[in-house]
Amino acid sequence: ARMLLVGLAPAAHGANRTGRVFTGDGRGGSGDFLMTALNRTGFASIPTSSRIDDGLVLYDAYIVMAVRCAPPDNVPEPEEITRCMDHLDAEAAELSRVQVVVALGKIAFDVWWRVLAGRGRAIKPRPAFAHGAVYEIDGAPTVIASYHPSRQNTNTGKLTPPMMSAIFRK
Repeated sequence: ARMLLVGLAPAAHGANRTGRVFTGDGRGGSGDFLMTALNRTGFASIPTSSRIDDGLVLYDAYIVMAVRCAPPDNVPEPEEITRCMDHLDAEAAELSRVQVVVALGKIAFDVWWRVLAGRGRAIKPRPAFAHGAVYEIDGAPTVIASYHPSRQNTNTGKLTPPMMSAIFRK
């Protein structure tokens, strides 16, 4: 994969139930919202993500999570983030072709900067989160910040389909 997407955590009623992140969280859920944008920009074979055997294939993209378990109220404790960072880093390190990291939400954005710092690439001051912001780092993949495709963000219009697609066109 040339593009790594960093999400927050597996959803309790989606990924934890289906075995695949951003899958099965219901019609209009974050999985379908994300896959529609990925499909429009050529990174996904279909615009939905309903079940593990639905035929979805990602092209040149891979998704990891900042934490491994669905946290209460979608806010992981700092200790949980710390415990899971080695897993995230190890999984991402297996992808030798990554050129771009898309951080889905501020927590994923902050965690990715911590991963880079652990790899000896600390950026000071740490870049500010802003939807659509692009950060180029010498010797590391470009980082693009995006609002998380949660229902809270998509149902309120904070994140729209054109905004999500624009992230992947970048």
